[in-house]
Amino acid sequence: MKHNNIGSKTQDDICILGKIDDFFKQFNITTTLHRCGVRKRHGHSVRSLIMAIFTLPFVGKNFFRGIVINDNLTFGKDTAYEVLKGCKSNWRRLILLLGVRLYGFFNRLTDETRDSVLIVDDSPYDRSRSKAVELLSRVWDHSNGRFLKGFRMLTVCWSDGTSCLPLDFALLSSTDAKKRICESHKPMDKRCCAWQRRQEATIKAPKNLEAMVKRILAAGVQAKYLLMDSWFTMPATVTALCKHIDVIGMVKKTPKFITATKATG
Repeated sequence: MKHNNIGSKTQDDICILGKIDDFFKQFNITTTLHRCGVRKRHGHSVRSLIMAIFTLPFVGKNFFRGIVINDNLTFGKDTAYEVLKGCKSNWRRLILLLGVRLYGFFNRLTDETRDSVLIVDDSPYDRSRSKAVELLSRVWDHSNGRFLKGFRMLTVCWSDGTSCLPLDFALLSSTDAKKRICESHKPMDKRCCAWQRRQEATIKAPKNLEAMVKRILAAGVQAKYLLMDSWFTMPATVTALCKHIDVIGMVKKTPKFITATKATG
């Protein structure tokens, strides 16, 4: 078994590499990557590149230390960037396909009396040092109560109360053009994933959320409830999502929300 070097390796690192290699084989990651359009025209195989990147958090290294300045790798940083920024690579589909396979494994271990759920959350993706990133915008950080330069990462996970599996995601910019620091001007095929993601980035989170939930349920994942916090628990959002799954969410105690609830109820 041959691995890409990720620097000096301890016995624990070698053990981790072996387990990751077994995981790639057991879940047939190479075929899944191909189905999702993650390909490379020449040079190193996609499997070797993705495996080297996938290994980084397990050995305690970030992309810069593990790839960019790592002289022990058999490929350069440009090769890694090339495979990651492929405009036809459907990373969302890759996460969902892999998540569904893992869901089948975890679901067999879940007691029938335990309710499984989908969990919605969004987190700020800070890019404060960036200046020319496409669709970079001013987004509100709820945890710190301030605006920052970056994006919002909208994620939907499946959980049985013990395990948690990410199934879908959307990287969101601001819907307000005045808050977007950089626009997208790159010419590209409107049929490719890259163009579609850029369009979705400027759509409000609730609209993206309904499409995400529909994709997950259509893939065969079963859950009794959808859990979300007060940021998403608005009458219009709940009404749209209840068509697909029962919703449990925190409710803001505000006059605006009470008025809207009376109007819809």
